[in-house]
Amino acid sequence: MITNVLFCLLWIFLCSAAIVQSQNTQDSQLNSCDFFSGSWVHDDTYPLYDSSLCPFIGDQFDCKKKGRPDTDYLKLKWKPTGCELPRFDGKDFLNRYKGKKILFVGDSISNNQWQSLICLLHVAVPQSKYEVSARKFYLPEYKIEVTRLVHQYLVDLVQEEKGKVLKLDSINENGKEFKGYDIIIFDSWRWWSRNDTGKLWDYIQDGTQMVKDMDCLVAYKKALTTWSKWVESNVDPSVTKVFFQGLTPSHFSGQTWNDTNADVSCEGQTEPINFSSYPEGLLPKGVAILNEVLASMSKPVTLLNVTTLSQFRKDGHPSIYGKYGAQGNDCLHWCVSGVPDTWNQILYAKLVAGGK
Repeated sequence: MITNVLFCLLWIFLCSAAIVQSQNTQDSQLNSCDFFSGSWVHDDTYPLYDSSLCPFIGDQFDCKKKGRPDTDYLKLKWKPTGCELPRFDGKDFLNRYKGKKILFVGDSISNNQWQSLICLLHVAVPQSKYEVSARKFYLPEYKIEVTRLVHQYLVDLVQEEKGKVLKLDSINENGKEFKGYDIIIFDSWRWWSRNDTGKLWDYIQDGTQMVKDMDCLVAYKKALTTWSKWVESNVDPSVTKVFFQGLTPSHFSGQTWNDTNADVSCEGQTEPINFSSYPEGLLPKGVAILNEVLASMSKPVTLLNVTTLSQFRKDGHPSIYGKYGAQGNDCLHWCVSGVPDTWNQILYAKLVAGGK
């Protein structure tokens, strides 16, 4: 009898050790994996969810609801060159981050990723009650909150008597809203290159200097530097995990993927770009600036470097199946479900690899 008990205990110990060893090996592989270098491959088990089962997708991103007829864009999986990207496990995510607060900060591209993530979580537990608004998703069962804030420039945009002033060296007001979260995903780029009719400010203030305009790349670097100082001064890495969403591309012109026909756009595209690697010269101009600022920081910020993997996906935009239908051609945002789900797969993989 004692022998049998000892044998059972030994068997349990060996099994537990094997599980731990397997988990350690898996974690090691995740930590060493470059998730951002790879290719898109067909996979019939995709998409990760049916968009018709997610009630949170806005008209801007719900391509299926707006009548997009092709479906191959949903059947593509991002395959890193030297490893496997873990499939998003919504229940595992919810159990890991029970009671946590997650924040997305940025522009409409940030909204793209926010809507994707709350869909991924909802479809994992479709029977769970939820609370949702234009800015916040909450699952009472898991006490998990996923919020988004619209701050296109990250730094303060203040209404003054003379007009709206973009303060490149101030993040005091916005920064108050960034506190108290366990995970923050920042995003900023698209609004920096807007022309006069699209920008949200009347003046730019840099220290004591007030100007009507400034080179967008110079302004972007100054604002990111201000943001980085806020992170350095206000974030405790043992409490809050900080990410920055890489700059995502648009496909309004064939020139952005070296097509000889500059008039071609994302409209009607049903396949990704077939390059072995994306031409470096076609990267968004802000990429080098973002990399430089992040490299100068002492506090850890994880770059979700989704630029290149998204550049391949000229087929992934709403095009005429977005908010404005045939009257618009949206080659900037992304269909949900679609490419943003992969951004969240990588977010999930990075969090798992970090042991959080």
